[in-house]
Amino acid sequence: MIIQEIREKLSSLQDLKYRDMQVRIIPSVKPESIIGVRTPELRKMAKELAQSREIGVFLENLPHKFFEENQLHAFIVSGMKDYRECLGALNRFLPYVDNWATCDQMSPRVFKKHRPELMESIREWIGSAETYTIRFGIGMLMEHYLDEDYDPACPEMVAAVRSEEYYVNMMIAWYFATALAKQYEAVLPFITEHRLDTWTHNKAIQKAIESFRITPEQKEYLKSLKNRSR
Repeated sequence: MIIQEIREKLSSLQDLKYRDMQVRIIPSVKPESIIGVRTPELRKMAKELAQSREIGVFLENLPHKFFEENQLHAFIVSGMKDYRECLGALNRFLPYVDNWATCDQMSPRVFKKHRPELMESIREWIGSAETYTIRFGIGMLMEHYLDEDYDPACPEMVAAVRSEEYYVNMMIAWYFATALAKQYEAVLPFITEHRLDTWTHNKAIQKAIESFRITPEQKEYLKSLKNRSR
């Protein structure tokens, strides 16, 4: 019953112009699986669903039929307050994540209080064979370990990833661009020593140069490091 109710609610919130935009920017998802519901509406709906006695039925109904159901799932998991419950639900869901939007918008708040033990799971995610599981693991390193909890082992972990997948390599580039903005001196050797493949190396520099947190002098130096072979 809850699955049908969710789909009826999503249908009532459909925005066709928004759907057309999503179809263009999320190419890994079949167009017919996108209803077209704006993110604020999905977040509001996820909060309401999280209180339902039947929510377990929805969370266990994998794979979901619609992109928006994946989004709801991601937002519900992100709001779980118990670390172990959240981690278990996340690990059950990750193999079914099939696009960058669901992957990147899933950010469990409870992880902030459990960073030391979270690292074990991150290593497992990054070692996965699944594109979006790897991407999620790198995203968690970017979100949680580039400020006061910075660990030199983290960029080493990311630099060791080798993939033919665009969405993995783009996340690696995004990680290093963010790392340069937050830990410039510590992370710069990964660029000067060309520790990344050429495409990812250049994309990381490009994204770093676009950041307002990188100084003009740093940007000029980074530009000089582009387009070189390892």
